Amino acid sequence: MLKLIIGTRNLKKREELVELLSREWPCHLPLKLQGIEDYPDLPEVEEDGETFQENAIKKATAVAKLTGEWAVAEDSGLEVDALGGAPGVRSARYAGEVSPAPGGRPPEDAYKENNLKLLKALEGIPLERRTARFRCVIALANPEGLLFVVEGQCEGLISQEARGEQGFGYDPVFYLPGYGKTFAELGPAVKNQISHRAQALKKFRERLREFI
Repeated sequence: MLKLIIGTRNLKKREELVELLSREWPCHLPLKLQGIEDYPDLPEVEEDGETFQENAIKKATAVAKLTGEWAVAEDSGLEVDALGGAPGVRSARYAGEVSPAPGGRPPEDAYKENNLKLLKALEGIPLERRTARFRCVIALANPEGLLFVVEGQCEGLISQEARGEQGFGYDPVFYLPGYGKTFAELGPAVKNQISHRAQALKKFRERLREFI
């Protein structure tokens, strides 16, 4: 059975990845998913790439090399056309750095501050011009190096106020006209069918079949 390390310390992202990966695998694929928390001595991989792809590849290859196992890693974020593609690769740190250390700035505060900063930056811009997309890049690596990269995206608009209590990150302000709701209002059952991460994982599953 192939052990596959999920190379992220973001608990919300990991929960989505585990749910989607577990759901997507056909029963005959011999895979065992394992979190990075099972390797407490593993150093933090700095996400200093200029693109989602660079960050995903860096994380996957580093985790695979350090653990001696296959590793999957992703980088994702929000691109807003009216802001020239920002926040982009800085989506998680748009309003400042996040620190998991005791006394540091927790992710929940960062999510709220990121959304407030985004809404402030778009003040006065009508809804139809607030076009945006979530992008997700997923990389798979083994200890010898990179195996492949896939990408998914989901188009939408930035709402004029935060709405909904479910999800995380920019979900409360990412509005899908076809549903008349934000990701945070739709909930995980629908989101995990149409999201950027879901689209990328569908491609990931097909590519992985080539290696198993």
